[in-house]
Amino acid sequence: MVSHPPSVDALATSLDDGSLPRSLLIQIARNAIETWRSGDAARPSPEDIGRAETRALTLARPGAVINATGVLLHTNLGRAVIGASATTALTVSAAGFEALEFDLESGTRGSRGLYARRLAATVCGADAALIVNNTAGALLLTVAALAGHGEVIVSRGELIEIGGSFRLPEVIAASGARLVEVGTTNRTRAADYEAAIGPNTGALLKVHPSNYRVDGFAEEATHAGVAEIGARHGIPVVADIGSGLLDARTPWLDGEPPAWLSEEPAARQTLEFGADIVMFSGDKLLGGPQAGIIAGRQDLISRIARHPIARATRIDGPRLAALAATLEAFASGRGSEIPFWKMATTPSAELAERCRLVAEPSGDLAQVGDGFSLPGAGSVPGSGIPGPMIVVAGRPAHVWRRLLDADPPIVTRREQRGVVVDLRAVDPAHDGHIAASLAAACRS
Repeated sequence: MVSHPPSVDALATSLDDGSLPRSLLIQIARNAIETWRSGDAARPSPEDIGRAETRALTLARPGAVINATGVLLHTNLGRAVIGASATTALTVSAAGFEALEFDLESGTRGSRGLYARRLAATVCGADAALIVNNTAGALLLTVAALAGHGEVIVSRGELIEIGGSFRLPEVIAASGARLVEVGTTNRTRAADYEAAIGPNTGALLKVHPSNYRVDGFAEEATHAGVAEIGARHGIPVVADIGSGLLDARTPWLDGEPPAWLSEEPAARQTLEFGADIVMFSGDKLLGGPQAGIIAGRQDLISRIARHPIARATRIDGPRLAALAATLEAFASGRGSEIPFWKMATTPSAELAERCRLVAEPSGDLAQVGDGFSLPGAGSVPGSGIPGPMIVVAGRPAHVWRRLLDADPPIVTRREQRGVVVDLRAVDPAHDGHIAASLAAACRS
């Protein structure tokens, strides 16, 4: 036991490794000392001081990590890595002034993100589009604009919970609309939507359950089936497809669409099936920055854009610029250059050779095996991208921790067979660092 609590200044100094502002270290130290004085122990122990140090390290500003988990869109690691053109556009936008809401031809106020909106509509095959901060915001805004103070009909099997414990019923309630559930958890038919339509129905909503799948005795109403009912009754049909696959034909890739995409709904086809509005994420399969894209009928998009919530959910200038650059790549046939799609389509032979070279310094402790990388971020549930990866069977907890302690940290995944180092989402420039760090972890 130490003889007395250290001073705030002394404790803050002991925690200072240059990674945090002094004012924040003083706050951590002050809170730690107040906790000791209010507790049962009159004097802090070395363990107490150690906990304060851990707290300081936990708060250190986020830094770059190497994603060797095999999850390409890892929510906890930032989701999509944006491309070079998007990065440049974001930097230019953030570093100076831009005509964000200024019409250079008339010299008067213009429409925010008009170029990006036109690009989004073009690549989706829609009349018009609107861009907001994320898909939850897109859903809240759309339901409020089309069904606020009325009813929105949703299948019970699509009452999803998204990341951070945000539940669809709560989002709809916040919009001012009343949720009408139809069907059952495992079986919902188009006729269930029609039977629930009443004088206060404002929208029919279909939501892609992107982070889970119901198998077995299950049935789901199709977009076309629900769209036919909506058209007959003059009620807008809204489709939240989640992950942002633009076109099921993947025209930006050579050859046939990847097999792992076979069950993923696409924006263009959903609109062709008759949906009036489709919405999806910018930072998932689209491979851009965080954003929510709403595309569809011009009259409905205009109605949504006029709603007061539109201002509360609008996207900022730098992200809008990065999204425009991403959409431009798809519109000009360069979608294969987007980092996500480059990772997802890396040939197995290329990955196998990289895995061999990375595993070699670790000897027999690291072996190249087969497995599945995951698209991630709730995209393509139940499907994976087959390919080679490195498996370390011995002392998985030790190896996993040592790789996390590397500089920069290497984030891997743990399976029953051991620690898996998947290079699909790793820049080849980092292979040497991973090889050296893995060898050191295996030998220590």
